[in-house]
Amino acid sequence: MHAVLPERELHHAVTSGLSATQPHLRSSKPLGRIGNLEVRLAQSPAEIAAAQEVRYRVFYDELGATKDENHPADRRDADRFDLICDHLLVFDTSLPGPDHRRIVGTYRLLRQEAAAEAGGFYSNDEFELDKLIARHPGQKFLELGRSCVLPEYRSKRTIEVLWQGIWAYINQYEVGVMTGCASFHGVVPAAHAEALSFLAQNCRTSSDWDVRAVAERYCSMDLIPPEAVNMKSALAAMPPLIKGYLRVGARIGDGCVIDHQFGTVDVFIVMPVKEIAARYVTYYGGEGERRYAA
Repeated sequence: MHAVLPERELHHAVTSGLSATQPHLRSSKPLGRIGNLEVRLAQSPAEIAAAQEVRYRVFYDELGATKDENHPADRRDADRFDLICDHLLVFDTSLPGPDHRRIVGTYRLLRQEAAAEAGGFYSNDEFELDKLIARHPGQKFLELGRSCVLPEYRSKRTIEVLWQGIWAYINQYEVGVMTGCASFHGVVPAAHAEALSFLAQNCRTSSDWDVRAVAERYCSMDLIPPEAVNMKSALAAMPPLIKGYLRVGARIGDGCVIDHQFGTVDVFIVMPVKEIAARYVTYYGGEGERRYAA
Protein backbone atom coordinates (compact mmCIF):
# COMPACT_ATOMS: atom_id res chain seq x y z
CA MET A 1 0.00 0.00 0.00
CA HIS A 2 1.24 3.48 -0.83
CA ALA A 3 0.71 6.81 0.88
CA VAL A 4 -2.11 8.96 -0.45
CA LEU A 5 -0.21 12.16 0.41
CA PRO A 6 2.98 13.34 -1.31
CA GLU A 7 5.97 12.02 0.64
CA ARG A 8 7.01 15.29 2.27
CA GLU A 9 3.44 16.25 3.18
CA LEU A 10 2.94 12.80 4.62
CA HIS A 11 6.11 13.09 6.68
CA HIS A 12 4.99 16.45 8.04
CA ALA A 13 1.63 15.00 9.05
CA VAL A 14 3.26 12.00 10.73
CA THR A 15 5.80 13.98 12.71
CA SER A 16 3.39 16.74 13.68
CA GLY A 17 0.76 14.24 14.79
CA LEU A 18 -1.97 15.94 12.77
CA SER A 19 -4.32 13.38 11.26
CA ALA A 20 -8.01 12.65 11.39
CA THR A 21 -7.21 8.92 11.55
CA GLN A 22 -4.79 9.11 14.48
CA PRO A 23 -6.13 7.35 17.61
CA HIS A 24 -7.06 9.64 20.46
CA LEU A 25 -4.28 10.07 22.99
CA ARG A 26 -4.31 7.41 25.66
CA SER A 27 -4.15 7.54 29.44
CA SER A 28 -0.79 8.62 30.84
CA LYS A 29 -0.96 5.77 33.36
CA PRO A 30 2.14 3.51 33.22
CA LEU A 31 1.50 0.02 31.85
CA GLY A 32 4.55 -1.44 33.53
CA ARG A 33 7.61 -0.57 35.56
CA ILE A 34 10.87 -2.28 36.52
CA GLY A 35 13.28 -0.16 38.54
CA ASN A 36 13.92 3.10 36.69
CA LEU A 37 12.30 1.82 33.47
CA GLU A 38 8.65 2.67 32.83
CA VAL A 39 6.46 1.74 29.87
CA ARG A 40 3.36 3.53 28.60
CA LEU A 41 1.75 4.72 25.37
CA ALA A 42 2.81 7.93 23.65
CA GLN A 43 0.75 10.92 24.78
CA SER A 44 1.78 13.69 22.41
CA PRO A 45 3.20 14.46 18.96
CA ALA A 46 6.50 15.32 20.70
CA GLU A 47 6.72 11.81 22.16
CA ILE A 48 5.90 10.18 18.81
CA ALA A 49 8.55 12.32 17.12
CA ALA A 50 11.08 11.37 19.81
CA ALA A 51 10.28 7.68 19.25
CA GLN A 52 10.88 8.20 15.53
CA GLU A 53 14.27 9.70 16.39
CA VAL A 54 15.16 6.63 18.47
CA ARG A 55 14.15 4.44 15.54
CA TYR A 56 16.34 6.48 13.20
CA ARG A 57 19.35 6.11 15.50
CA VAL A 58 18.93 2.34 15.58
CA PHE A 59 17.76 1.56 12.04
CA TYR A 60 19.75 4.14 10.06
CA ASP A 61 22.77 5.18 12.15
CA GLU A 62 23.49 1.81 13.71
CA LEU A 63 22.12 -0.80 11.30
CA GLY A 64 22.59 1.06 8.02
CA ALA A 65 19.08 1.39 6.60
CA THR A 66 19.06 3.40 3.38
CA LYS A 67 17.05 6.53 2.72
CA ASP A 68 15.10 6.92 -0.47
CA GLU A 69 15.42 10.13 -2.45
CA ASN A 70 12.32 11.65 -0.81
CA HIS A 71 13.38 11.02 2.79
CA PRO A 72 13.37 14.33 4.72
CA ALA A 73 16.61 15.35 6.40
CA ASP A 74 15.27 15.48 9.96
CA ARG A 75 16.72 12.20 11.35
CA ARG A 76 13.38 10.52 11.99
CA ASP A 77 12.13 7.16 10.82
CA ALA A 78 8.52 7.85 9.85
CA ASP A 79 5.91 6.41 7.53
CA ARG A 80 2.16 6.67 7.05
CA PHE A 81 1.44 3.92 9.58
CA ASP A 82 2.66 6.13 12.42
CA LEU A 83 -0.57 8.09 12.01
CA ILE A 84 -2.80 5.15 12.90
CA CYS A 85 -0.66 3.19 15.36
CA ASP A 86 -0.27 3.38 19.10
CA HIS A 87 3.35 3.85 20.15
CA LEU A 88 4.55 1.90 23.17
CA LEU A 89 7.46 3.70 24.81
CA VAL A 90 10.06 2.77 27.42
CA PHE A 91 11.32 5.67 29.53
CA ASP A 92 14.39 5.81 31.75
CA THR A 93 12.94 7.89 34.55
CA SER A 94 16.41 8.51 36.00
CA LEU A 95 17.41 10.66 33.01
CA PRO A 96 17.07 14.46 33.23
CA GLY A 97 14.76 16.52 31.07
CA PRO A 98 11.17 16.14 29.79
CA ASP A 99 9.65 12.71 29.22
CA HIS A 100 10.12 12.73 25.44
CA ARG A 101 13.90 12.98 25.99
CA ARG A 102 13.88 9.94 28.28
CA ILE A 103 12.66 7.45 25.64
CA VAL A 104 15.07 4.51 25.30
CA GLY A 105 12.91 1.96 23.45
CA THR A 106 9.74 1.70 21.43
CA TYR A 107 7.26 -0.67 19.79
CA ARG A 108 4.61 0.23 17.26
CA LEU A 109 1.17 -1.34 17.79
CA LEU A 110 -1.38 -1.55 14.96
CA ARG A 111 -4.81 -2.95 15.79
CA GLN A 112 -6.93 -4.62 13.13
CA GLU A 113 -9.69 -2.02 13.15
CA ALA A 114 -7.20 0.80 12.57
CA ALA A 115 -5.46 -1.16 9.80
CA ALA A 116 -8.81 -1.74 8.09
CA GLU A 117 -9.42 2.01 7.94
CA ALA A 118 -5.94 2.57 6.48
CA GLY A 119 -6.17 -0.12 3.81
CA GLY A 120 -4.19 -2.89 5.48
CA PHE A 121 -1.32 -3.82 7.75
CA TYR A 122 2.31 -2.82 7.22
CA SER A 123 3.25 -6.52 6.86
CA ASN A 124 0.96 -7.01 3.86
CA ASP A 125 3.76 -5.93 1.52
CA GLU A 126 5.81 -8.95 2.61
CA PHE A 127 3.42 -11.66 3.86
CA GLU A 128 -0.10 -12.83 3.03
CA LEU A 129 -1.53 -11.64 6.32
CA ASP A 130 -4.96 -10.88 4.85
CA LYS A 131 -5.45 -14.57 4.03
CA LEU A 132 -4.66 -15.52 7.63
CA ILE A 133 -7.10 -12.95 8.98
CA ALA A 134 -9.82 -14.14 6.60
CA ARG A 135 -9.50 -17.67 8.03
CA HIS A 136 -10.05 -16.36 11.58
CA PRO A 137 -12.91 -13.83 11.35
CA GLY A 138 -13.67 -14.02 15.06
CA GLN A 139 -10.19 -12.97 16.17
CA LYS A 140 -8.81 -9.50 16.81
CA PHE A 141 -5.34 -9.14 15.29
CA LEU A 142 -2.55 -6.86 16.51
CA GLU A 143 0.58 -6.15 14.47
CA LEU A 144 3.79 -5.51 16.40
CA GLY A 145 6.44 -3.58 14.53
CA ARG A 146 9.34 -1.10 14.52
CA SER A 147 10.74 -2.63 17.69
CA CYS A 148 13.99 -1.05 18.82
CA VAL A 149 15.94 -0.31 21.98
CA LEU A 150 19.00 1.89 22.35
CA PRO A 151 22.21 -0.17 22.66
CA GLU A 152 22.92 0.60 26.31
CA TYR A 153 19.42 -0.58 27.30
CA ARG A 154 19.41 -3.95 25.52
CA SER A 155 18.84 -6.10 28.56
CA LYS A 156 16.39 -8.63 29.92
CA ARG A 157 14.89 -5.93 32.11
CA THR A 158 14.01 -3.71 29.13
CA ILE A 159 12.45 -6.63 27.25
CA GLU A 160 10.40 -7.55 30.32
CA VAL A 161 9.05 -4.04 30.80
CA LEU A 162 8.09 -3.88 27.11
CA TRP A 163 6.19 -7.15 27.49
CA GLN A 164 4.40 -5.79 30.55
CA GLY A 165 3.15 -2.98 28.33
CA ILE A 166 2.17 -5.30 25.49
CA TRP A 167 0.20 -7.57 27.82
CA ALA A 168 -1.63 -4.65 29.36
CA TYR A 169 -2.51 -3.45 25.86
CA ILE A 170 -3.80 -6.79 24.56
CA ASN A 171 -5.87 -7.25 27.72
CA GLN A 172 -7.42 -3.82 27.23
CA TYR A 173 -8.35 -4.46 23.59
CA GLU A 174 -9.09 -8.20 23.88
CA VAL A 175 -6.52 -9.02 21.21
CA GLY A 176 -6.60 -12.65 20.12
CA VAL A 177 -3.57 -12.84 17.82
CA MET A 178 -0.29 -10.95 17.71
CA THR A 179 1.66 -10.89 14.44
CA GLY A 180 4.52 -9.02 12.85
CA CYS A 181 7.85 -9.19 11.07
CA ALA A 182 11.12 -9.91 12.86
CA SER A 183 14.47 -9.44 11.21
CA PHE A 184 17.93 -10.85 10.69
CA HIS A 185 20.56 -8.25 9.79
CA GLY A 186 21.77 -8.33 6.18
CA VAL A 187 20.12 -9.19 2.87
CA VAL A 188 21.55 -12.67 2.23
CA PRO A 189 19.41 -15.48 3.68
CA ALA A 190 22.29 -17.95 3.23
CA ALA A 191 24.29 -15.95 5.80
CA HIS A 192 21.71 -17.12 8.36
CA ALA A 193 21.26 -20.60 6.92
CA GLU A 194 21.45 -22.54 10.17
CA ALA A 195 19.13 -20.26 12.14
CA LEU A 196 16.59 -19.95 9.32
CA SER A 197 16.64 -23.70 8.70
CA PHE A 198 16.07 -24.36 12.41
CA LEU A 199 13.03 -22.06 12.32
CA ALA A 200 11.68 -23.73 9.17
CA GLN A 201 12.17 -27.24 10.53
CA ASN A 202 11.15 -26.78 14.16
CA CYS A 203 9.16 -23.59 14.69
CA ARG A 204 6.64 -23.40 11.87
CA THR A 205 3.02 -22.49 12.44
CA SER A 206 0.34 -25.14 12.45
CA SER A 207 -1.70 -25.37 9.26
CA ASP A 208 -4.61 -23.30 10.59
CA TRP A 209 -2.27 -20.43 11.50
CA ASP A 210 0.02 -20.66 8.48
CA VAL A 211 0.94 -17.54 6.55
CA ARG A 212 3.22 -17.37 3.51
CA ALA A 213 5.56 -14.73 2.14
CA VAL A 214 4.08 -13.02 -0.93
CA ALA A 215 5.00 -14.97 -4.06
CA GLU A 216 7.17 -12.34 -5.74
CA ARG A 217 9.30 -11.87 -2.61
CA TYR A 218 9.35 -15.43 -1.26
CA CYS A 219 12.75 -16.85 -0.22
CA SER A 220 13.11 -20.32 1.24
CA MET A 221 14.16 -20.63 4.87
CA ASP A 222 14.89 -24.35 4.70
CA LEU A 223 18.47 -24.04 3.45
CA ILE A 224 20.38 -26.94 5.01
CA PRO A 225 19.32 -30.48 5.99
CA PRO A 226 18.11 -31.15 9.54
CA GLU A 227 21.10 -33.34 10.39
CA ALA A 228 23.41 -30.38 9.73
CA VAL A 229 21.53 -28.03 12.10
CA ASN A 230 22.79 -27.67 15.65
CA MET A 231 20.05 -26.27 17.88
CA LYS A 232 22.45 -24.53 20.27
CA SER A 233 24.39 -22.70 17.58
CA ALA A 234 21.21 -21.93 15.61
CA LEU A 235 19.62 -20.26 18.63
CA ALA A 236 22.84 -18.41 19.44
CA ALA A 237 22.81 -16.93 15.92
CA MET A 238 19.27 -15.57 16.22
CA PRO A 239 18.47 -11.95 17.06
CA PRO A 240 17.28 -11.55 20.68
CA LEU A 241 13.84 -10.37 19.53
CA ILE A 242 13.19 -13.61 17.63
CA LYS A 243 14.43 -15.73 20.55
CA GLY A 244 12.14 -13.75 22.84
CA TYR A 245 9.15 -14.43 20.62
CA LEU A 246 9.97 -18.15 20.51
CA ARG A 247 10.31 -18.22 24.28
CA VAL A 248 6.71 -17.13 24.80
CA GLY A 249 5.43 -19.65 22.25
CA ALA A 250 5.39 -17.79 18.92
CA ARG A 251 5.57 -19.69 15.64
CA ILE A 252 7.05 -18.79 12.26
CA GLY A 253 5.37 -18.40 8.87
CA ASP A 254 6.41 -19.91 5.55
CA GLY A 255 9.34 -18.24 3.83
CA CYS A 256 11.42 -15.14 4.46
CA VAL A 257 11.59 -11.80 2.64
CA ILE A 258 14.52 -9.50 1.87
CA ASP A 259 13.93 -5.87 2.86
CA HIS A 260 16.56 -3.91 0.94
CA GLN A 261 15.71 -0.54 2.50
CA PHE A 262 16.32 -1.72 6.04
CA GLY A 263 18.99 -4.25 5.07
CA THR A 264 17.25 -7.21 6.66
CA VAL A 265 15.91 -10.70 6.07
CA ASP A 266 12.41 -10.77 7.56
CA VAL A 267 10.47 -13.71 8.97
CA PHE A 268 6.84 -13.64 10.05
CA ILE A 269 5.78 -14.15 13.66
CA VAL A 270 2.37 -15.53 14.65
CA MET A 271 1.30 -15.59 18.32
CA PRO A 272 -2.28 -16.65 19.09
CA VAL A 273 -2.72 -15.39 22.63
CA LYS A 274 -4.44 -18.58 23.83
CA GLU A 275 -1.41 -20.63 22.75
CA ILE A 276 1.21 -18.56 24.54
CA ALA A 277 3.02 -20.48 27.27
CA ALA A 278 0.98 -20.42 30.49
CA ARG A 279 3.84 -19.18 32.67
CA TYR A 280 4.10 -16.02 30.55
CA VAL A 281 0.35 -15.45 30.59
CA THR A 282 0.45 -15.65 34.38
CA TYR A 283 3.45 -13.36 34.73
CA TYR A 284 2.72 -10.70 32.13
CA GLY A 285 -1.06 -11.09 31.84
CA GLY A 286 -1.63 -10.66 35.54
CA GLU A 287 0.61 -7.61 35.59
CA GLY A 288 -1.24 -6.10 32.64
CA GLU A 289 -4.62 -6.60 34.27
CA ARG A 290 -3.41 -4.93 37.45
CA ARG A 291 -2.02 -1.97 35.54
CA TYR A 292 -5.27 -1.24 33.70
CA ALA A 293 -7.42 -1.88 36.75
CA ALA A 294 -5.38 0.42 38.99
